[in-house]
Amino acid sequence: MGHKVVVFDISVIRALWETRVKKHKAWQKKEAERLEKSALEKIKEEWNFVAECRRKGIPQAVYCKNGFIDTSVRLLDKIERNALTRQSSLPKDRGKRSSAFVFELSGEHWTELPDSLKEQTHLKEWHISNTLIQIIPTYIELFQAMRILDLPKNQISHLPAEIGCLKNLKELNVSFNHLKSIPPELGDCENLDRLDCSGNLELMELPFELSNLKQVTFVDISANKFSSVPICVLRMSNLQWLDISNNNLIDLPQDIDRLEELQSFLLYKNKLTYLPYSMLNLKKLTLLVVSGDHLVELPTALCDSSTPLKFVSLMDNPIDNARCEDGDEIMESERDRQHFDKEVMKAYIEDLKERESVPSYTTKVSFSLQL
Repeated sequence: MGHKVVVFDISVIRALWETRVKKHKAWQKKEAERLEKSALEKIKEEWNFVAECRRKGIPQAVYCKNGFIDTSVRLLDKIERNALTRQSSLPKDRGKRSSAFVFELSGEHWTELPDSLKEQTHLKEWHISNTLIQIIPTYIELFQAMRILDLPKNQISHLPAEIGCLKNLKELNVSFNHLKSIPPELGDCENLDRLDCSGNLELMELPFELSNLKQVTFVDISANKFSSVPICVLRMSNLQWLDISNNNLIDLPQDIDRLEELQSFLLYKNKLTYLPYSMLNLKKLTLLVVSGDHLVELPTALCDSSTPLKFVSLMDNPIDNARCEDGDEIMESERDRQHFDKEVMKAYIEDLKERESVPSYTTKVSFSLQL
């Protein structure tokens, strides 16, 4: 008996979906009004609160009482006030020494770096976030003392080749920008320890020259369009943390066990159908997070409770957002959703580390609703 072939009239399907989108938007409007009175706002507030506490290093015992998150005490405000008090109590000379080498910039009114920055080549750290800056200037090569380039959530679309001149660079964070490529010259930064290119959405590959980064211990390339694990990543012999979640992975390379120092491996929200048996050779792996929806084959030893490995299979339940005609608006909402999702997962994984064991699978409720 042959296969049945179903023929569709595409105009009928289009009309059907246009009707559904209109109904969905109307439903969203009513849902938004309902959510104002529902518990979801409270849940979202609590997750944001927990994520912020994690970032600030506040112990869980401080904000969680008997299993309940207490956000009414304005704990973060209290912590910040205490921090400001401690900072003001420091000797003035010490404060000047610490800030003299750090450059900070934030705010959407910034579309380019100030001209005066070019003269401050003694700086060791740049912290630039939430601006409309699109280009990092080539004169960055003058900052030979640079150790930290922290550039998240800007509009950066290009990194200059001169970044490879920063021989003392230890951390590079270009997450949630608009990068479509990474300059191969970055491979000359041989002292680099942390690389975060997550949330650029369009990044599809890393240059082979990054294989020279033998000191890297942390790589985050999540929320992009990688279809395979980059070859250069497999050659980072000291890598301990790899997050390649939310990409287009179909399979893992058989030589994934080259990452002998790997301890945490995040793979969720990909299209993996199996995990290779070579994963069993990753003797130092203690945390593996995957999406269980598509997995049909995996080494049973990964789920063995006798091993130190915490294997977490997230049963995803994604909610598709209605697409509107404004492409930029879609991209921005997607970027914000990815950022919020990462913050939730970061808090979740930190919580996992505090547990002695985890279930063989965990159901994750998606909070990426249009609130």
